[in-house]
Amino acid sequence: MTTGMFQNLGKVLDQVSKDKGIPRDMLVTAIEDAFLSAARKKWGYLGDLEAHFNEDDGEIELFQFKTAVAEIENDNIEMILVEARVLDPDAEVGDSIGVKMDPSVFGRIAAQTAKQVIIQKVRDAERSVVYEEFKDRLGELITGVVRRFEKGDLVIDLGRTEAVVPRQEQVHSESYRAGERLQGFFLRIDREGRGPAVVLSRRNMGLLLGLFALEVPEIAEGIVEIRSAAREPGVRSKIAVYSKDSDVDPVGACVGMKGSRVQNVVGELKGEKIDIVMWDTDPARFVCNALAPAEVVKVIIREREHSMEVVVPDDQLSLAIGRRGQNVRLAAQLTAWNIDVFSETKIEQVAMRARKVLENIVGVDESTTKVLYSHSFRSFEDIANSDFDEFSQVPGFGAELLKGIYEKSKAALLEGKRTEQMIAEMIKIEEEEERKQRELDEARKVEEDAIKAAEELSAAENNESTLDEVAELEGGDEPTLAEDVETKINAEEIVVDEARPDEETEKND
Repeated sequence: MTTGMFQNLGKVLDQVSKDKGIPRDMLVTAIEDAFLSAARKKWGYLGDLEAHFNEDDGEIELFQFKTAVAEIENDNIEMILVEARVLDPDAEVGDSIGVKMDPSVFGRIAAQTAKQVIIQKVRDAERSVVYEEFKDRLGELITGVVRRFEKGDLVIDLGRTEAVVPRQEQVHSESYRAGERLQGFFLRIDREGRGPAVVLSRRNMGLLLGLFALEVPEIAEGIVEIRSAAREPGVRSKIAVYSKDSDVDPVGACVGMKGSRVQNVVGELKGEKIDIVMWDTDPARFVCNALAPAEVVKVIIREREHSMEVVVPDDQLSLAIGRRGQNVRLAAQLTAWNIDVFSETKIEQVAMRARKVLENIVGVDESTTKVLYSHSFRSFEDIANSDFDEFSQVPGFGAELLKGIYEKSKAALLEGKRTEQMIAEMIKIEEEEERKQRELDEARKVEEDAIKAAEELSAAENNESTLDEVAELEGGDEPTLAEDVETKINAEEIVVDEARPDEETEKND
């Protein structure tokens, strides 16, 4: 390695500092450390070594410090006092004297080591600068330009640095093109590692909320709040909004004029569907809103299980549930309630079976079970697990009747009976009866088809006999179509032949 390889570093440092935004003194320190590391790797232990960047010459100077002694025992770390006084006239025995080393003895391998260390130090310095710049922006939206893919990770150019969207933070249904502008949620910043320090996400809920905050001024100003949100990235999202100002419609504010605001968010999320619903303090109303666009007929709240049974019209069931249960699943996440959706026909069937079991267990009539059912006591387990003081508040019944129902329910529970098991047995019996009925219906249909076929066959035979009798009365078989046509043709020929002599007579006249 020649001396020139250590020179003219000043201009290089200025350029790197400008391009990377790294303070110059940080780069100088990095280079000095790099040359110290390379020197120790080249020569091993030589006592104290120091590297200094000479601003005037624009080169790195390496100094070895030796101890001035009267008699040398180790010339690697010691120097005779006479030589020490040449460098420092005031030197005494025991003083440490710095000796400038000749960089030409470094060698090619040491120079390569120095280069690698410098690159690493510059990277570390750049990462530190990026960390200081971005550490206070966690949770914000950051916009950049898509550059490339690296091992499945998406690299985004932020201008002075790069960010990465890891594979697990990408939305699989989205496609990204080099050169397009893309927004991401600032998930974290890594101080260690070789790749970009800034890590973004396209799946995080913060991206959805941040986009609405950018598009809807009322949210940015705090007038409209997003109280809860649920998201299946790339497919569908739901947000529940609330307005602090009664004059501001929160849903309308988020939708915008002709849907412009929400469409901008949908465009940034590459077509992800978004439902905006009204937040409500009443859980039942909130659940009804969350299940939009499906209409809800009735909501049955089960406080103890923190669940709701939602009844919808038969033709709205698939809409309420959504594709693969998506709509009801997002509604459950949005409201934090367990939601079961039933059609009107299905819920009536379920209720009928539950009431039938209750009738059998506690020995009451259907009208009584209907009243109990309407007060959320839908099984003997509900009654047995409730407090008697609470159960005794059911209106319309005497205390003795309620006490008897309560005790029978407790006894059934202790015996190990379960409503679900009894309903399952009931369904088995119903299915068996339906199967038998189907078999009877099929057998009846087969019998009816056979009778009908026999009647048709008999009618056909009778018709054929009648035709035969008519033919015999007329003196023979009916002429065929071919015979009839041939007869007509022959008749026409006879008429034509008879006309020819008359024509010739007229001509002669």
